[in-house]
Amino acid sequence: MPSTVLITGASQGIGKATALLFARQGYDLVLAARQPERLEAVASEVRSLGQNALSVPTDVRDSEQVNTLVKKTLEYYGTLDVLINNAGIYLLGSVEAFSLSDWHQAIDTNFWGYVHTIHALLPHFLERGKGTIVNVSSIGGKVPIPYQVPYTASKYAVTGLTQSLHAELEPKGIKVCGVYPNFISTDLMERAIFRGKDEEDAQAREDLLRKGLSVPIIEKPENVAQAIWDAVKHQKSDVMVGSANVSNASYKMFPGLMQWVFRKALGVKDKT
Repeated sequence: MPSTVLITGASQGIGKATALLFARQGYDLVLAARQPERLEAVASEVRSLGQNALSVPTDVRDSEQVNTLVKKTLEYYGTLDVLINNAGIYLLGSVEAFSLSDWHQAIDTNFWGYVHTIHALLPHFLERGKGTIVNVSSIGGKVPIPYQVPYTASKYAVTGLTQSLHAELEPKGIKVCGVYPNFISTDLMERAIFRGKDEEDAQAREDLLRKGLSVPIIEKPENVAQAIWDAVKHQKSDVMVGSANVSNASYKMFPGLMQWVFRKALGVKDKT
């Protein structure tokens, strides 16, 4: 019987690339995201690779929808082996420009979305005495990056969640891993939030990110998918993806310099 994996944010980007990679490795899939048509398109690709795929449109911010997702998963497959938390939203702008609604979008999606799936699935993993949880975080969950404060705060929360879960659950047979990519050439622009002192400032930040994501050397969703696969296969607890290793090491050695670099790169109109 094939192993099974549930992936959130599976309709595009990192989630889609991860779903297709795990299908090629012989896994059956449960795919969750908010857009039914895109989700089913990924499910069809998985099936074309010879694996089963259950697509369940889900907003991970809603715990009841997540409970339904888990219920359908266990009814369909009977068991689940791997949970990959990947759904997320990116925010860029001056901290004072973000509304409380923006903050809730960041925390509710990037952090509570992960908590909801873990809370719903943990009884199943504990009953089996095994299971794997992968939380896709960000370099922003290791390095304090200015001008993306709500995003970075949510990712630091994911880092703490991941590391404390690992410390508690490993003796119970449940593996927990954090995966930390740098900026990835993906379609995050579609759902990103940009804020500034005015519309021109917000647009400048959007243009800045769009330009950054177009650089040829920037990593791709497939790079993160491979890191996730390696984490699951080799039962790793902490994986930095590609250039995130450089960013993390540079910050540890030269924190003041790196903060200056980030402020210059992301500050746009701000004088720092």
